[in-house]
Amino acid sequence: MSKLVKPHGKDKKLKPLLLEGKELSEEKKKAEGLRKVPITSRETGDAIMMGIGAFTPLGGFMCDEDWKGVCRDMKLKDGTFWPIPVTVSATKEDANAIKDNEEVVLIDEESLDPIATMTVTKKYAIDKELECREVFRTTDTEHPGVAKVMSQKDVNLAGPIKVISESYFPEEFAGIYQRPAEARKMFEEKGWSTVAALQLRNPMHRSHEYLAKIALEILDGLYIHQLLGKLKAGDIPADVRVKCIDVLVDNYFLKDSVIQGGYPLEMRYGGPREALLHAVFRQNYGCSHLIVGRDHAGVGDYYGPFDAQKIFEEIPKDALECQPLKIDWTFYCFKCRGMASMKTCPHGKEDRLLLSGTMLRKTLSEGGEVPADFSRPEVLTILQDYYQGLEKKVDIKLHGFATGEGEKK
Repeated sequence: MSKLVKPHGKDKKLKPLLLEGKELSEEKKKAEGLRKVPITSRETGDAIMMGIGAFTPLGGFMCDEDWKGVCRDMKLKDGTFWPIPVTVSATKEDANAIKDNEEVVLIDEESLDPIATMTVTKKYAIDKELECREVFRTTDTEHPGVAKVMSQKDVNLAGPIKVISESYFPEEFAGIYQRPAEARKMFEEKGWSTVAALQLRNPMHRSHEYLAKIALEILDGLYIHQLLGKLKAGDIPADVRVKCIDVLVDNYFLKDSVIQGGYPLEMRYGGPREALLHAVFRQNYGCSHLIVGRDHAGVGDYYGPFDAQKIFEEIPKDALECQPLKIDWTFYCFKCRGMASMKTCPHGKEDRLLLSGTMLRKTLSEGGEVPADFSRPEVLTILQDYYQGLEKKVDIKLHGFATGEGEKK
């Protein structure tokens, strides 16, 4: 019997919606004759997450009762904890043409690949500003998550889905892209029962490494789990991050203590609420803990540096089996001659090299010199090669919390 945490939801079993074998080929053939509904890359990622069981126990895109309950109380209508709406939208014209309980096929609007079939059980409009206020704590359209919600089409479609494609993820990210069942099997083969997930959308610098090694001191294994979906302009692509992680793990971690994986989701930059979503699907992957450091899943100065830690104290104790591993602000201390945190280092700001992915990206993109203690030399070499090869440079804003200063908006 598995010693890993159980999947999320009342049944405590993975619920993948991805069809296989004969069922898959038959559904693909049927999809050719169905009405096509275009969906965004975010909606595609959400569908695939449901397909592979990462969004267990969801069976499809949310109805209005679930949407409202999740926005306001972080609960589905059956009482299951869920922190962020998972919805799909259509134009008024497309929605009006769809009959009650009609089957449609959801088509990725960029690749034009059919992703899933869906039985449309309900059509409804939402208060987009309410969703943004509740989930992102702002309605400022400069926030990339808010911008995506506000640009959604007018009508949400609800209903169960059958997933018929994982898009480009299995091929483009072979060896990194993993389904929850695959990750769980790997953990079990190593004999792990407690596993920390390290969420990554940046290459690993010394603070990430420090967080990871703290987790390994108290748990069986580390799952470096990085996002493979779309990021905002200026973020570093997944293939470059994979190379950085590989060289870091090979040179600075104990053999067989780390597994690297990837998942097909886009960042919402939802700060505290997104940290909870990260814990939900890491539980489905088999992780007992989620490392939550400074400004987890944040963007700009929209959230306090530790809001994503505090929110775990605001939810019911039985909401999640996956628990946060909360770690204070970390930095390199010149007097300590090593990595430290606000909890362990008595020295002043002038003795500290504050580390952040934003600061690292900005320095490299501008051709600046990165301090030797900011990141391992093998990682810096990969990143410098990447930035030197860029034809178009992206301006990266350095928000206050990346420098140790700043206030919430």
